[in-house]
Amino acid sequence: MGLFDKIKSAFTGSDKQKDTVRDEKLSGAAPASKEEQVEKVTEISEKSTAENTTLEPKNDKKETEHYEKGLKKSRVSFTRRLNELLANFRYEDEEFFEELEDLLIESDVGFEATMHIADTLRYESKVQNVKSMKDAERVIVSTMVDMYGETNPDHHYFNENKDGLTVVLFVGVNGVGKTTTIAKMAHEYIEKGQKVVMAAGDTFRAGAIEQLHVWGDRVGAEVVSTKQGGDPAAVVYDGIETARNSGADLLLIDTAGRLQNKKNLMNELEKMKRVISREIPDAPHETLLVLDATTGQNALNQAKIFKETTDVTGIVLTKMDGTAKGGIVLAIGKELGIPVKFVGLGETMNDLHPFDTEKFAYGLFKELIEQTA
Repeated sequence: MGLFDKIKSAFTGSDKQKDTVRDEKLSGAAPASKEEQVEKVTEISEKSTAENTTLEPKNDKKETEHYEKGLKKSRVSFTRRLNELLANFRYEDEEFFEELEDLLIESDVGFEATMHIADTLRYESKVQNVKSMKDAERVIVSTMVDMYGETNPDHHYFNENKDGLTVVLFVGVNGVGKTTTIAKMAHEYIEKGQKVVMAAGDTFRAGAIEQLHVWGDRVGAEVVSTKQGGDPAAVVYDGIETARNSGADLLLIDTAGRLQNKKNLMNELEKMKRVISREIPDAPHETLLVLDATTGQNALNQAKIFKETTDVTGIVLTKMDGTAKGGIVLAIGKELGIPVKFVGLGETMNDLHPFDTEKFAYGLFKELIEQTA
């Protein structure tokens, strides 16, 4: 049983238990007494503990610890506020549900995800599956865990060209950590023994070209650039030629975050993509939108704009360690259907991580999981 299944099991019980409850309802049989339900849940919990005494995967414990540390602010804030709210839980009290909705919205879970979570709890309360604070906690967290899995079903999938050069286009507004993210990804692949070229396609922001050159020197990646104000599409073309001639495995392309207006910016991005696809028909292999997680709802609004105007294949959420709004992942997945593919969990060069739904859910709900186990 994988980590994600064990997290869900900690809150929801086994599929066999669900089937039994469903069959009892359909047959009209009297529901189990409270004592019998407690015994059943205890039995399932003990069995799960016997199978695996920890929810952490044995083969990548260090990676899980990165998520725990990086999501500490979100976890502590959400756990504290949820516990305070649940202390006043009354399963027939509509005021409680309104306060729950406020908590989730303020955690940047997003409107659609918030309504789904609240409506699920309302239903479970109505059919009397929820009568206590622990019941409510179980339903809320298990629903959120399920949603993290649904919104990022292919969280490990990063489209690399196994037969040649992989081209990754980075988009996003200024100030979100786009250039730093490119450097961190370059560092990761260079550490794996691959050759990386970076293209300074943001020719409009003062200092952007120099900044990428500094990062290139630090991580050991060649940087292709032109003068400030030059043609970004020409830089992309030169970057492709340089990467091909040097036998590079990865070409990472920086882009402008702001021009005179949104239309000009998006036209420039489309021009760059046309050059890429002309030279390499199936490229860019990824178009990653970099968002600053600390901006919360503003990050979601940025994602909506870029989705309308360019083909975004994935999200990079930076500065996750600096925010208490880890719920933004749910909002992006539920409202936009764009998978989060990488998260920044710290400031060092090794703190860019492929997004992992299981580890993210564990890092965000660790204390609640331990309370329920």
